[in-house]
Formats: sequence, structure tokens, C-alpha cells
Amino acid sequence: MKNFITAAFCIFSFSLFAQKSVEEVKSEKLNGTRQIMISLPSNYEKEPDRKFPLVILLDGEYLFDAFSGTLSYANYWDDLPPVIMVGISQNKKGERFTDSQFDKESGLPEEGGSRFYEFIGSELIPALEKKYRIAPFRVIAGHDTTAGFLNFYLYKDQPLFNAYISLSPELAPEMETRIAERLAILKQPIFYYQATADGDLKKMQKRIKELDENIKKVGNPNLNYRFDEFKNATHYSLVPYAIPNALYQIFSAYQPISTIEFQEKIATLPSGYVDYLANKYEIIEKSLGIKMPIRVNDFKAIEAAILKNKAYAEFEKLSGLAKKSYPKAMLADYELGMMYEHTGEYKKAFKSYQNAYTKNEIGDLTKDMMLEKADEMKSK
Repeated sequence: MKNFITAAFCIFSFSLFAQKSVEEVKSEKLNGTRQIMISLPSNYEKEPDRKFPLVILLDGEYLFDAFSGTLSYANYWDDLPPVIMVGISQNKKGERFTDSQFDKESGLPEEGGSRFYEFIGSELIPALEKKYRIAPFRVIAGHDTTAGFLNFYLYKDQPLFNAYISLSPELAPEMETRIAERLAILKQPIFYYQATADGDLKKMQKRIKELDENIKKVGNPNLNYRFDEFKNATHYSLVPYAIPNALYQIFSAYQPISTIEFQEKIATLPSGYVDYLANKYEIIEKSLGIKMPIRVNDFKAIEAAILKNKAYAEFEKLSGLAKKSYPKAMLADYELGMMYEHTGEYKKAFKSYQNAYTKNEIGDLTKDMMLEKADEMKSK
């Protein structure tokens, strides 16, 4: 394990803005080496204290770029979090079939399947966690044969992964019932996604739908489940349709406050707007292992809710959150100024905006704006 992962060669390098490499992995379990592709977030070097979720892709040769495209686009809009993505090569010599071997009677991994199972759990992930800053949230994805294989990790009392993306899985014996039974008794939160299509392989589609029906009967509150059946798609073309749906399901808690969320969940509250914001980011940290400052636009959304409902006293609590997230920025003093301004305490508002002027600009808050606000309060 000391020299477990060694860099073989690098395909791309975008200095500090992005890192993508191909490495040769030495494995005692596989009695050889295996090629993996690794992509680090563009902000990996710029945020040295931040940890990132891990996404493991089986069939990495063709799933890596498909996932990368969706994640890159969604990262741009901050809809999905930056992640550390690792694709495992399985198609150079048909390794995917050996890697996914199972006993046809017991339905459990055997021979090459057992070795590959242990390779991921006891060699690859520990080595990655030692080398990179990985948050305690892991996702695994696969397609047909490898999608069936990833379900074996659910058989453990403490599953290795927090989220499973099963794209048109070729299921091992009795998986239609075994997976549902496991999902029913798991005590930690699990995200499970599976997809098929009307043009999928019929022998696989029948069992996938049976599994879907069994999972839908599961009443476990720890389970977050989604099933898609895509129209006018095939066993292969369903993959690019399914990837965004799966990722948005798994990382739904991460997304910024949307117009719909504001209108339906926040603006309609009788009170507790700041608590809603604090809880949202607490859920992001607890469920996804992502610790991050509250987005400035989310502060603005709560500010709008406070103004809409004339709950001006909540600005003080909002100011406290702003100070924690951005201690050197003017946001906290600005929110305090808003409270004093709307409660008619103009002298205090003047002082708060004046204090804000001395801090760093953030979002659409500028020094000129703080001067204008202070002058306005002074005139009153």
C-alpha cells in the first residue's frame, strides 16, 4: 500500500484551474495494475481547507466524459457541487465481465468479482482518501454489467457508498428482492437511482421494473429513491438522459435557493426565515459532507422574504450568519443596517452602513452603495 498509486502519465493539465490525469494503480487484490482517470475540481488548489465528495465511475472509459460534461455545466451555475471524480478502466480487455463475476446460484461475487469488490473497498478508496481531500460522501455509478455489480455494496451492514447510480443494470440472481430488502432496513441515508428505457434490452428491463416495484414498497425514511424509464431511448442512449437526473436527485440539497423554493417554501413561512437558511446549509453539511459558506444570493433571498413579510427583527440574526460566513465583508453590517433602517432607527442605520463601508465588497454590495445608504440615513 505504501506505493499503491503511482502516476503513469498525464493526459491534461490546466495548471491550477483544473486537474485531470490518468494513473496506473498497483493492486495486490487484482495481482497487477489498473488504469484510472482522476479529475479534481477547478477550485481544489484555491480552497485548501475544503473537502469534496467522491464519485467512482465503473466503465470509466465511456462514463467519465459523460459525467464530466454534466458536472462541468452544473458547476458553472453552482447547481451541483464540485467533486473528485475517478473513473476505473474496465474495457481494454473485457475486464468489466471478470470484475463483475458472481456465482449463478448464490448471486454473490466470486473470483474476479470478489477481487474487484475488495480492490475498490480496501485498496482504491483508502488510497484516494489518503492522497486527496475527500468529504465523507461517496457515489458509485455503472452501466448494465457494472451497474448490477455496484449493488453488491448494499449487501454490507454499513454500505461503502452513500449514493448508487444504476443505469440499465444487469442484475445478479435474486437482486430484484435482495436490493429492496436491504434498502428497507438500512439505518443511514441512502440515495438510489436506476434507469431503463422503452428500447432497453427486454431480458434486463423486466427485472429492472420488478426491482422498481419492490423498492417503491419500501417505507424506509432513510431512502431517497428515483426511477426513470426514458421514451424513445435505447440501452445505450438512455445513459446521457439519466446522468443529469441522477446527479440532481443526489445533490438536490446542495442547490441554491430557486424562485420556486422561495415562493413555495420560504415566502409563505409566518416566521423563521433565517432558521430556514441555517437549516439548509446544515443539511448540506450533514447529508453530503460539504462544508461551505452560505451563498450571497441565498442571503439576498432571505432578505427579500424578511422585507416581504415585514419581519425586520430577523435581520439581526441574518447579520450574525453573515458574520460567520464572511467575517471580513460588509454583508453583516449591511444586514444590521437594514434592520435599523426599516424599524426607524436611522442613527444606528447610519452607523451600520458606515461600518459596512470599511469592509470588503461582496456580491452586489459596494462601497459606493454603502455611502449612499449612509447619506440617506443621515438625511432622515
